[in-house]
Amino acid sequence: MAESYDVIIIGSGPGGYVAAIRASQLGLKTAIVEREHMGGICLNWGCIPTKALLRSAEVLDHANHFKDFGLVLEGTVKPDAKAVVGRSRAVSARLNAGVGFLMKKNKIDIIWGEAKLTKPGEIVVGKSSKPVVEPQHPLPKNVKGGGTYNAKHIIIATGARPRALPGIEPDGKLIWTYFEALKPDALPKSLIVMGSGAIGIEFASFYRSMGVDVTVVEVMPTIMPVEDAEITAIARKQLEKRGLKIFTSAKVTKVEKGAGSITAHVETSDGKVQQITADRMISAVGVQGNVENLGLEALGIKTDRGCVVADGYGRTNVAGIYAIGDVAGPPMLAHKAEHEGVVCVEKIAGLPNVHPTDKGKVPGCTYCNPQVASVGLTEAKAKELGRDIRVGRFSFAANGKAIALGEDQGMVKVIFDKKTGELLGAHMVGAEVTELIQGFVVAMNLETTEEELMHTIFPHPTVSETMKEAVLDAYGRVLNA
Repeated sequence: MAESYDVIIIGSGPGGYVAAIRASQLGLKTAIVEREHMGGICLNWGCIPTKALLRSAEVLDHANHFKDFGLVLEGTVKPDAKAVVGRSRAVSARLNAGVGFLMKKNKIDIIWGEAKLTKPGEIVVGKSSKPVVEPQHPLPKNVKGGGTYNAKHIIIATGARPRALPGIEPDGKLIWTYFEALKPDALPKSLIVMGSGAIGIEFASFYRSMGVDVTVVEVMPTIMPVEDAEITAIARKQLEKRGLKIFTSAKVTKVEKGAGSITAHVETSDGKVQQITADRMISAVGVQGNVENLGLEALGIKTDRGCVVADGYGRTNVAGIYAIGDVAGPPMLAHKAEHEGVVCVEKIAGLPNVHPTDKGKVPGCTYCNPQVASVGLTEAKAKELGRDIRVGRFSFAANGKAIALGEDQGMVKVIFDKKTGELLGAHMVGAEVTELIQGFVVAMNLETTEEELMHTIFPHPTVSETMKEAVLDAYGRVLNA
């Protein structure tokens, strides 16, 4: 007989493994199915290893400006690509092993292989077509193998993969995805980045810090198109000051491959075509959900544009089948996946007062230099929705801590409903804003108005004071500008 569980989760990324832990905490017999790496893309090929690379880039940037802080550095500091990549992979491996430990600690069974839904309440797990290829990421011990498994509730958390444009498909050699960009054998001398979303702009920033000549091509009028245009304009100025070449309202129409280089034909908004040659190209034109070979069609599970359709509790149109994380659609962010996993499991367990995931309160962070972070509506979106708004801004150039840090290029921007004082959105660019944004996320979740924010005491001297000053500015009460 097939082994039975209360909950089976397909995929061990941030959404999957967090959902498994919460299910176990609630007394549900739980198993998780994985075919490649514990921790999914985030821990192994996404959020974590990229931040390790970007930390190396940040340290290198600081080292190259020691004299600005009255310090003398003997000799030159230059990147060791092998060592930088090695550190990144070691960080990833440590967290990969940590997920396996958490599964054991919470008495969650690991089933290794590829799962397919055969009917509601049943999956068949076959041999994985994606064996582990890195010695740093060994298979967890005591895992279960293939076979048929039953569960009252099955959660699809299979994540997403890089999207490819026809005729410009990544080949792993001259055209990279984030997989190859994360562990180059050597640093290229020149690089084209196609796409300026979070993935593209972070790699562009990293490689530029490493001394690579970087060109970014973006089809939309602004870089980081989902962000507030005023914020991205500031980010673009700083990125170009660092030496990045950026084309917006432009697209790569075709590529020509050489022996060790690639030439991109870039068409700009005026119809002109420019040929740009570089050692490598990164394709960062988005991701698509892993919905194939899961048996979704046979069960009649609805999909839309390559993602499973699910409600705020993760429920699909088929009873007992759920979807969370990237495979359930945008925003495709690890923290959104984790939250969705907890909400989904708590709803399954019948906990009272479980709130559905509110995608309008999911923060977004881009860890380039300078960093960009946001939550809620942009100014343009708020106006598009017909909201009567107040907008406040405060520059890092007027903040004492930012000046002392040598990080005075940045801004905080807030958007309020003029009638109710509701905080509709917050947008930031500058040093460590990815750490600051959570203050506004909490404020929005608590339905805080401008009055509570203006009466909150922010510590001095901190960069966080820019947040309060931006709120004050929205109401004509700014103190330090």
